[in-house]
Amino acid sequence: MSGKTVNSAILLLVIGNAMALVSDVFIKLMEPQAPVFQFAFLRSLITVALLMPLLKRAEFRRLFEGVVVHAVRSHVLLAGLLCMVVALTTLPLATANAVFYAAPVLVMVLSVVLFGERLSPLSILAVISGFAGVLVILRPVALDLSSLSALGTAFCLAVAALMVRKLPKRQSTLHKLFLNSLLVLPASLALAIWEGAPWRWEIVGSAVGSAVFILGYNASVLKAYHHVDANQVTSAEYTGLIWAIGIGWLMFGEVPDLWFVTGSLMIVVPLVLIGLNQRRKYRLLRRAPPVRGAG
Repeated sequence: MSGKTVNSAILLLVIGNAMALVSDVFIKLMEPQAPVFQFAFLRSLITVALLMPLLKRAEFRRLFEGVVVHAVRSHVLLAGLLCMVVALTTLPLATANAVFYAAPVLVMVLSVVLFGERLSPLSILAVISGFAGVLVILRPVALDLSSLSALGTAFCLAVAALMVRKLPKRQSTLHKLFLNSLLVLPASLALAIWEGAPWRWEIVGSAVGSAVFILGYNASVLKAYHHVDANQVTSAEYTGLIWAIGIGWLMFGEVPDLWFVTGSLMIVVPLVLIGLNQRRKYRLLRRAPPVRGAG
């Protein structure tokens, strides 16, 4: 799969999202009482070990360029990972993933608050429908740790997505992924020591599996978006929810109810419509004849 055509890029995103779900499964297979900080440290360490041989010599020479922004962003992602572990080990797989998809909605809200961006009517609909969809899925009488953890994951993913704007432009995605894991090693190790849990060998297997498959997801996304404009294929990202429903049903006997289906549609459908609208505008721009005498 070259990723050079729209169809191959979409296929890469479908496969990549399946790999992300496999990473989630490795986390979900851990016991709810599993040492969360120990897992976070091990996954970060394994990711660093996997990526280090792939970095180029030039990247090592300017390894810590933009280190302050990288450091803040990596610790936001660490918080998101810790929330994700709690959410995945206590909520149904599809339910947790559906709430994670609130991240793009939060990106829109934070873009208005932090950067003064203006939302289109369709984006406003996506924000309102997305938050309502989360409430429909969780149906919270009182927000418990599981629900707050899923929402915390979505919030951290949204903040990290916005912070990408502040990262050095010439850094490769591989370079950014490496720094994300490298810079959180001290904090995650300190938290693991503070946690004081006995060493759990099964955690190593979960950390390796999760790290390998989430890197596979990132590689697929990188290749898919390299040659094709994001607005043409980004809606394929939401196939992750289909994978979550299927894997949750087959592996964990989780049957989605009407509340889940309704809430998921309320989150995903407006986001897909935004993607389709962007694709339509892109095609119209490409078809527009050049202005005579321009230049």
